[in-house]
Amino acid sequence: MAEFRFRRIALLAAGAVLLVGLAGCSDEGTDFDITQQIGPDPVLPEPHQPILADMKVAEVIGWQEGETPAVPEGLAVTAYARDLANPRALHTLPNGDVLVVQSRGPEGEPVSRPKDVIRGWIMAISHGSGAGPSKESNLVTLLRDTNRDGRVDARYDLLEGLASPFGLAFADDTLYVATTEAILVYPYRLGETAITAAPRVLTPLPGGPINHHWTKDLALGPDGRFLYVSVGSNSNAMENGLEAEKGRAAIWEVDRQTGASRVFASGLRNPNGLTFHPDTGVLWAVINERDELGPDLVPDYMTSVKDGAFYGWPWSYYGQHVDPRVRPQRPDLVERAIPPDYALSSHVAPLGMTFTMGSALPEAYRNGAFVGEHGSWNRTFFNGYKVVYVPFENGMPSGKAQDVVTGFLDGERARGRPVGVGIDGTGALLVADDAGNTVWRVAAADGSVTPEPLGTDMSVASPGSDTAPAATAPAAETPGAASGGPSPEQGGVAPPEGGPAAPSTAPGTVAPDTAAPAPVPPATGAPAAPEAPPADEGAAAPSPSPDEQLTGQEPAAPAGSAATPTPSQTEIAPATVPPAPATTP
Repeated sequence: MAEFRFRRIALLAAGAVLLVGLAGCSDEGTDFDITQQIGPDPVLPEPHQPILADMKVAEVIGWQEGETPAVPEGLAVTAYARDLANPRALHTLPNGDVLVVQSRGPEGEPVSRPKDVIRGWIMAISHGSGAGPSKESNLVTLLRDTNRDGRVDARYDLLEGLASPFGLAFADDTLYVATTEAILVYPYRLGETAITAAPRVLTPLPGGPINHHWTKDLALGPDGRFLYVSVGSNSNAMENGLEAEKGRAAIWEVDRQTGASRVFASGLRNPNGLTFHPDTGVLWAVINERDELGPDLVPDYMTSVKDGAFYGWPWSYYGQHVDPRVRPQRPDLVERAIPPDYALSSHVAPLGMTFTMGSALPEAYRNGAFVGEHGSWNRTFFNGYKVVYVPFENGMPSGKAQDVVTGFLDGERARGRPVGVGIDGTGALLVADDAGNTVWRVAAADGSVTPEPLGTDMSVASPGSDTAPAATAPAAETPGAASGGPSPEQGGVAPPEGGPAAPSTAPGTVAPDTAAPAPVPPATGAPAAPEAPPADEGAAAPSPSPDEQLTGQEPAAPAGSAATPTPSQTEIAPATVPPAPATTP
């Protein structure tokens, strides 16, 4: 067996070397105007399927003494925290303390194609570790600016040894951490500099063994009841089969008290940067779209996320443009796919987003969103590697994206790569640079600060409040509604008045699937997930929709009934394929 594995890896590596040579021969797409793909109506060329995607890899060299990114006039940039280990995400607490998530992805993704060998090699080069040896990562660190002068006075590691953490949320003396395999719950009071309590698992999340897109972002909903967590796809375009995508390419809604979860929106290949618009209370995200359809497809994007909506992946992109590689084709699902709101151009790899309302930045940057673009590797010229600002008006993008934080590239090499963005306790922009191992602070050049800190989870108005529109856009048909999810009388949870629909399932209510991937264990030292609430012993399972039958995710009887076995982690993942519309008799 060991000899067979060695030969297989050797063959894949040999194929990879050949394909790298072939990829280096392509110059297609170098004269395409990428600005045509920024905005609500991007130009989409015909798909092109090369043997290997066009590549241009920026080797990471780190920042030298005295070097910083560049910003426009009226702004000033300084290093907020250095000597980190792959900082990815940022979260400001109500007292102004900043939490930075340092994280590296899990190892061991199976290699099945020569392209996978190349991708792993490219990721190692393009992510890098900056200057110096690798440090311990996978921790949450608190940065404290005691006198609000824009400089960190104290630094504490709150959590260590996590399983590739990414998203954070805080409410009611509780810190929520989204690792690659679960949402963990920790008791935490503002001002504390250590967390010693063991975590509780709120809900498991789809993890290994593949775990192609491992980042799980997190946001607290406007009403404080629900958490929203992003779960990226397990492939580029479903190469690993539909079963491997169970619960993925989606944003989940999770009840903060019970862990009950449902798919809020699906067809989103790799969503990140979850954030609610401060005025409208609408959820927004940035999405990494698919590769290998040519250097100018498919545009990554930012979009409002509608409850129950389907955004196309993997069967279509940017609305109803069919991906010819995906089999079997599903014209019924393509017909239901909706286009996103705003394209950022192809392969910029957006990973962070934050709104600027209430910040202390100059007026030109106070009504819009910053987006961290990690940067391309799969086209013949670099795209991204910067932080852009998208102006908003009436809750929607209203102009071209503007370059704000640049200088991450030094010719053919990269000093750093921006990921998460956020607003600190003084109202300045923070940028997590995972390759340069630095958090950068971008402030108004005149030194303006906000009167008091505004935490990440404090800046959103609930829909229907005095500061938000009384009515929101109608929600798309939800999978739970179409498949006959349980009503409150059947063990479901009634939605709060004026709030989003409540989860129709709780952990333990989805039937097991013998073909499901192997379960991922909870984080080291973490207790098991909470038991599901008791349900009616005689309750029957809702009728499955055709799409739930296709993916092997037929609804089960409510948890606690005699017909419901205890599920594994992957078996509780809600379906991501929308059910067919209900027919009228």
